[in-house]
Formats: sequence, C-alpha cells, structure tokens
Amino acid sequence: MTERKPIASWLTDMDGVLMHEGVPVPGADAFIKKLRDSGRPFLVLTNNSIYTARDLHARLNRIGLEVPVENIWTSALATAKFLDTQHPGGTAYVIGEAGLTTALHDAGYVMTDADPDFVILGETRTYSFEALTKAIRLINAGARFIATNPDNTGPSPRARCPRRVPSPR
Repeated sequence: MTERKPIASWLTDMDGVLMHEGVPVPGADAFIKKLRDSGRPFLVLTNNSIYTARDLHARLNRIGLEVPVENIWTSALATAKFLDTQHPGGTAYVIGEAGLTTALHDAGYVMTDADPDFVILGETRTYSFEALTKAIRLINAGARFIATNPDNTGPSPRARCPRRVPSPR
C-alpha cells in the first residue's frame, strides 16, 4: 500500500460544488472556513470567464462564502497567463466579457480587430453573429484561436444551453 503524503494544498471547483445557481451548496460555508483556518494554500476554480476574481469574491461573499480574491482562479486568468507565456505583450480579438478582457489587459495584451495574434472566445451572455463572423475571418487570416472553456454546453435554470461555438477549423 502506498503511503499518503500530507495534503499541501486544495483545489476545488466553484460552480455546482460550492454553489449552484447562486445558492450555496449545503456545507460549503463550513468547507471554506475549514480551508481558510487550515493555513494551507487553496484555490476555488471556475471555467466561467465572464467575471473577474473580484466580482466572484463579492458574489460568493453575498451568499455567505468568504473566499479571498487571491484564492479565486478563473479560466480567464488561466488564458491570460497562458497567452503571456506564448506571446508576451500580444494582441487579441476577444469575444467575451469583463473577466476575460480585464485578465488580458492585466497581462499586457491589446484588444484589436486589426491583424491580432489571437482570437479568444470566452463566455458571454450575448453572442453576436457579426463578432463571430469577424472572428472566423481573423482566424482564416492567420490569428490563432483560443477558447477559454472547452464545454459546448452549460447549465441554466431551464435547460442546458450553448456555451461556445465550435472551432472553425
């Protein structure tokens, strides 16, 4: 039998694990308190790129889950960090909301629709046919395509809904 090493850090998902449709999952507050009291590093993860970590901190706090901003990691932050390692100070055409554009700006990226290095597709509440058409044209002209979330559908109060448009390639 393999000996278990002591837990050094924790990673937990947010959506559906700590909260579901704006309501905390039973026991989530006690779990977060235990993580905070442990002194071990932890991250609350989400593949939703709409909100900034600060926005999510406020939303979680409102429902009784006290998660420090620095303990929230989004797909937008992961995308920005990845792009910064691939092409520091690059340019991007972005379909997404504040969480994604803020993370990219903070990483030194410039948003443009003129010959961008990348086309980045994040989540948004409203996908525009015009924006998607422009994205496809930019990809066909050589921009590299990045999606912040590989899920094709996502949950909603009424039923599953589309999350992203499949890759044009």
